[in-house]
Amino acid sequence: MDLDQGFEINPATYEWSVRLFTLLRKVLKVNVKLHGEEERIDEGDILLFNHFARFETFIPQYLIYRETGAYCRSVAAGEFFYGDDALSNYLRDVGAIPHDHPRLLPLLAAEILRGRKVIVFPEGGMVKDRRVQNSKGDYSVYSRMADARRKHHTGAAVLAIGLDLLKKSVLRAQERGDMHCVEEWAQKLGLSGTETLLAAARRPTLIVPANITFYPIRVSENMLRKGAELLKRGLSRRLSEELLIEGNILLKDTDMDIRLGEPVPPSERWSWWEQRLTASIMKRVESPEAFFEDQTAQSQWDTRLVWFGIRRGVNRVRDEYMHRMYSGVTVNLSHLASRTILANLDRGRTEVERTVFHKTLYIAVKNVQTESSVHLHRSLKNPESYVGIVEGESPGLAQFLRTTTSMKLVETTSDIYRFLPKLLEEHEFDQIRLENLVEVYANETTPIPAVKRAVKRAIDMAFKVTQEDLSRMLFDDELIAYAWDKQYFSKPRYAKINRQETAMASGEPFLRVPSKRKALGVVLVHGFLASPAEVRTLGERLEADGYAVLGVRLKGHGTSPWDLRERSWQDWLESVRRGYDIMSAFASHICMVGFSTGAALSLRLAADAPPGLAGVASVAAPLKFRNKNMVFVPLVHGANRLVRWVSSFEGIMPFRQNDSEHPNINYRNMPLRGLYELRRMVDDLQTRLEDVQCPVTAIQGTDDPVVEPQSAQLIVERLGSKEKTLTMVPSNRHGILNEDIGGTQGTVLAFLDTLSR
Repeated sequence: MDLDQGFEINPATYEWSVRLFTLLRKVLKVNVKLHGEEERIDEGDILLFNHFARFETFIPQYLIYRETGAYCRSVAAGEFFYGDDALSNYLRDVGAIPHDHPRLLPLLAAEILRGRKVIVFPEGGMVKDRRVQNSKGDYSVYSRMADARRKHHTGAAVLAIGLDLLKKSVLRAQERGDMHCVEEWAQKLGLSGTETLLAAARRPTLIVPANITFYPIRVSENMLRKGAELLKRGLSRRLSEELLIEGNILLKDTDMDIRLGEPVPPSERWSWWEQRLTASIMKRVESPEAFFEDQTAQSQWDTRLVWFGIRRGVNRVRDEYMHRMYSGVTVNLSHLASRTILANLDRGRTEVERTVFHKTLYIAVKNVQTESSVHLHRSLKNPESYVGIVEGESPGLAQFLRTTTSMKLVETTSDIYRFLPKLLEEHEFDQIRLENLVEVYANETTPIPAVKRAVKRAIDMAFKVTQEDLSRMLFDDELIAYAWDKQYFSKPRYAKINRQETAMASGEPFLRVPSKRKALGVVLVHGFLASPAEVRTLGERLEADGYAVLGVRLKGHGTSPWDLRERSWQDWLESVRRGYDIMSAFASHICMVGFSTGAALSLRLAADAPPGLAGVASVAAPLKFRNKNMVFVPLVHGANRLVRWVSSFEGIMPFRQNDSEHPNINYRNMPLRGLYELRRMVDDLQTRLEDVQCPVTAIQGTDDPVVEPQSAQLIVERLGSKEKTLTMVPSNRHGILNEDIGGTQGTVLAFLDTLSR
């Protein structure tokens, strides 16, 4: 079966198009990310994508070629092929075939048998409102031509079932020993020989549905729309809207998540009797086209019956792949916020206190994290991206509110979010993305009941959840953040340094809350290069003594030296602050117990006088260091940054070996950036010691090999506290708290007992 009318793929055009797109990806701001088992691309014959923006149409071809090297066929509107212009020729060269080609399906089937892929957008056009499901749960989309809603196209299902039947006929002919028939089919299909046909026939026919999700969607002015306006005055409303939306996607930092769904094998959609009956009549089929034609008008009863079954099978396959496509939405914060707004409106609430909305949205995030059927955007997997929601300080929430307030959908006051009537108004198909993004986001998650369920539960929980419940959720985020950072910095590019590491103790933070606990809670903060493992034994001792205790993990620690290299001292302080806030739900007063860098950070937090602070136990806090080379750290760090700016190298000395007293806990490789941040933190602390007003006990080893012992005396002298003590422990070790040298832990416990009384 030859491709007539010049529809052969031009490899040269295809490949330079791929190279051009690769270059554009580096220039544009859209971040294309492919999710799912990548072998599905290689295994799939027909790949389906939903359609929200015009520029999407070549991205699937690009990704498939990049992953497998296979050329793709796609279907485009017939109007683009009527002339002999540059666009028509280009579309032909890159594998597009007009939708009204008289032999479209048999041609595509033959291409699949040749090893090529077929890309289909089963919605048949852009679905700007993302409304794909009605109140009964049936799938349908808006048709611009009919100005009404219609079912999704069945072309992909017809192609898959027809191709599957064709393959079965070929294999049955071989089983009968009718190789003449096989040769005849190979010739009709334009294949190189019988072996090529038989190999293709043995391969299962698979439809792979994929979902494309954009986040965030913006409606602000952009250069693409401005440029088009200059070239052509008076743009149509439709074109203006598309340039506004798509210009923001392309030119501003936007994630384009493409998620591959579970493949749909059409052969599994047949009952046993349909398969038996189909096998008996397939030998009568004489041309490839016949496998794709409706033959319900045939005179033979069995042929009519089979084709009635095929028609039902087509609808079943179509419904299955549309369900798998739409359940692949990558759910983000804007989806949850939109659902929360509409759920409140459904309950008759036109306004909600800001604190309640923030708490509800945070609980919705935590609820949806437990739903295994929901695919989450990475900003809902990494707490670093959503941690400020409870306080209303999340960048994602701020972006959503800017958009919805500019659309006059939400009104904000100092303490209330008011949901405006425009949210419930009907909007034109080509204007809804400009007028009501809340509805667009909500529509996108309608096919995923778990999202609606998570939001509903969050609204119900918001007024019932206790502060302890909320703090346990926040601590759960600390565990998730640890797992996220550890996984991220386990990538192959970090392997060389990671393989040298000796720290085997778990770097997880910990929270222990006795059933009968004292009013005083304790926050433990480990030292530089270490992890909560450094203070875990003390934590167990405190728990046994009746204290609620939390072991903070300083950001960048307990995972990989590369992780620490990316963090600032303010990140460490924020880790301590979060730990303090979590513990506040379990104790009326809190004592900070820090070791080394953790002690310095505890004092720095105390300088801000957080509510409920009872005191600080500072063990081996540094103001001065024994290693005189610390004075050169800013210089080396500056040189490292310069080298990174002007070359691909990591720096002249990105890491330095660390001879640790506790190699099973501490990093073996010390990032120079971390030392630089340590110096900056100590410098800042020195300017804030006089602001520390709470009781402080300082403990220091007399011959500490890391921290200059004089540091403790300097700290005590400069503190603004009226109640302060200094204990010098005879020791030439730095880790006096972990090793409990000279009864250091007992001294801490005595201080805590004093604070408790």
